[in-house]
Amino acid sequence: MPEVPRPAILIAVLSLLGALLPRATPKSTIEPCSNSDSCTSLVGYTLYTDLKVSEVASIFSVDPISLLLTNAIDISYPDVENHILPSQLFLKIPIPCSCIDGIRKSNSVSYKTRPSDTLSSISTAVYGGLVSADQIKQANPDAELSDPWVISVGTKLNIPLPCTCFNNSDNNLPAVYMSYVVRDVDTLAGIAARYVTTVSDLMNVNALGSADIKEADILAIPLSACASKFPNYASDYGLVVPNGSYAIAASQCVQCSCGPGSRNLYCMPASLAVSCSSMQCPNSNLMLGNSIIQQSSAGCNVTSCSYGGFVNGSISAILSTSLQPRCPASQQFPPLIAPPTVVPDSLFAPAPSPSESGGIPTSTVVPSSGAVLAFPPANGPSASASGSSGTRSSTSQLTGFHILLVLGLLVMHLLSI
Repeated sequence: MPEVPRPAILIAVLSLLGALLPRATPKSTIEPCSNSDSCTSLVGYTLYTDLKVSEVASIFSVDPISLLLTNAIDISYPDVENHILPSQLFLKIPIPCSCIDGIRKSNSVSYKTRPSDTLSSISTAVYGGLVSADQIKQANPDAELSDPWVISVGTKLNIPLPCTCFNNSDNNLPAVYMSYVVRDVDTLAGIAARYVTTVSDLMNVNALGSADIKEADILAIPLSACASKFPNYASDYGLVVPNGSYAIAASQCVQCSCGPGSRNLYCMPASLAVSCSSMQCPNSNLMLGNSIIQQSSAGCNVTSCSYGGFVNGSISAILSTSLQPRCPASQQFPPLIAPPTVVPDSLFAPAPSPSESGGIPTSTVVPSSGAVLAFPPANGPSASASGSSGTRSSTSQLTGFHILLVLGLLVMHLLSI
């Protein structure tokens, strides 16, 4: 038997040792849960290629109109569902967030495989890193996925997407949470500035022991919102709309909005050509969304016809009268944009550095690998972060390099004897 060259033995040993070294894994925020309720949540998504509105909606199993309104895109354009959106456009996708096996996740998304699809390409390209190949495989035990590189065309897969509810509240104010995949240019301070929050709030929500984040981490970002007060027997109970967005309700008959800087949900008849029940308030000539304002010596008398939810297939219109110290200003609506044809120049500019906005709280606490429990302020959300922290990962990689170097020198010494 011919003798194996010593350099070949050395390379094989080092390769084996390198494969056994610990690798950094992205973090993902997990919210434990114990009930069966669900909430409105969002995922941040970057288009991997040019796609029609209807194609994006199909990828996430959502209504195209809801997708457009969530991003304040004007739905009055002709054939807007077939408008082609440009590659690399960032969108907020509305998804229901449920309690499954003790944690929050969305199980409403299904995907039918196409030629050349692999678990890796579905994970990284189609869903932009929101879900891993392993998570897709685990969520589809009955699918033939023994070879992740060969998947039968037309295989229907359940796609478990990350989401959080935290009672749709952040620091006791209405909020909607968006799952966001960190980019290589992102900093926590930059993300905080972009979404009008603080570094400390993001650290609290995501159970971060330090402000270090890395590419492919998935963060839960609280977005200021307007909350409904519908009764729990209404089919749209718990409706919460992010600030600067719209939502469609009551079988596409009612359009609700959360104006700039507002906390008050405003609903009015939608402009879609669908058959709807009456939207007139009882014992009044006022229609949904209308008000009568009368100034008096005692203040301002306001009579409003407001949306009270979709109950038993009918639109609930509620008449209310109140005396207010001063008359309310005219209703402010989120500005609508035309269906995008190009990506805005500023969309993928590098995130601001910590010195530019927000700052970074001093902290030397670094979470260990595995689940990390946060200890938030009273009435704040709590979560756990799965995976390793960025700082701990870098340390483990450095330690691994030293181990590899020492073992390599030892092997070379042995081979020279």
